Amino acid sequence: MQLQAVDTVENIAAEDFKKNYYGPMKPLVIKNLSKDWPAYKKWTWDYFIDIVGEQEVGVYNNIKSDAYTPINTADAYMKFGDYLKKVKAGPLDLRIFLFNIFQHAPAITKDFEWPEHLMKGFVKKYPMLFVGGQGSVTHIHFDIDMSHILHTQFIGRKKVLLFPFTEQYKLYRKPWEVLSLANFANYSEAFDYENFPAVKLAKGYEVILEHGDTLFMPAGYWHHMEYLEGGFAMSLRALQSSIGGKMTGLWKLFGMRSIDTLMKKTTPKWWYNRKKRQLLAHAKREMKAAGMEA
Repeated sequence: MQLQAVDTVENIAAEDFKKNYYGPMKPLVIKNLSKDWPAYKKWTWDYFIDIVGEQEVGVYNNIKSDAYTPINTADAYMKFGDYLKKVKAGPLDLRIFLFNIFQHAPAITKDFEWPEHLMKGFVKKYPMLFVGGQGSVTHIHFDIDMSHILHTQFIGRKKVLLFPFTEQYKLYRKPWEVLSLANFANYSEAFDYENFPAVKLAKGYEVILEHGDTLFMPAGYWHHMEYLEGGFAMSLRALQSSIGGKMTGLWKLFGMRSIDTLMKKTTPKWWYNRKKRQLLAHAKREMKAAGMEA
């Protein structure tokens, strides 16, 4: 992997953001975007336990999905408050994602602001909370709806690996999916380059998010996250401004996913092997183009 640091600013003017990051589709960390929000100090483990602790949620472990593992299917269910108490207690390889806490506690939407001076098209029905225990992992993927994301970290530190969508073949993207065949867990210590050599060519970014940091992830960016400490974050998503971008997201969400789901149910082994052959061929072409032996 050829990684560089994500640009980081304390604050940024809307014009500079649009010119240097939104338009060029380049990630950015804004340190102070959330610091005037009530949520910056108000949102704590105990606060969430008090207001939505009785809500049942699905939790997910660190096992990477494969051809026979359903995607987005929870590994267990428990009360949100009980889960948060476990996160507070120490290392826990369980996480929650795409939890719309605001449906259960709508008043807390007043605790943050939509940064519409930076971009338009926010999907305001679906601000989402992501929670993870220390040691939990969000495996590398891109968001299927191809939206832009503003991801604000609250409590705890999290390491984030990012790649532009165009690096998909070097990352061994599984055709018809948003996932990679490769496992990037603990990538900085031991990545399997022997079986996934094209990843050496992938150009991306790496950053550690801390309390209050807001990460701009442009549409289609691959991201892998490792919770260095127990923590939670909120994602605000905005549709792409172009018709083409919106249509691409709709196709992936309703067309691509439906076809993949159907094939996994009917001929999972054949479908998996077919996709594996395709992704290996794509990776081989990338290596050949770079003058790298397959």
